[in-house]
Amino acid sequence: MLGAIGTVLHGSIAITTARVLAAIAGMFLLVGLWTPVMGTGAALAELWITVLMPQDLRTHLLQAAFGIGLAMIGPGLYGWRRLEIPTRKS
Repeated sequence: MLGAIGTVLHGSIAITTARVLAAIAGMFLLVGLWTPVMGTGAALAELWITVLMPQDLRTHLLQAAFGIGLAMIGPGLYGWRRLEIPTRKS
């Protein structure tokens, strides 16, 4: 009984759920709604897919990195943002 549940959770249902969540997050990102939240959601969904299907490791990790980057930058409503790294004084 528990073996069948594990197969279902790690099988096609879990992967389909993760892909649907990633697609929804991608649509929200395309429109520009809830950018930090959906960027994080897309990154988590891609990492979930990476855990479930390690065959496409590079593709899903790259998409997760893009999602994290979009979540950190945020929406473009406030103009260009510039990230400045302070120099170390020695």
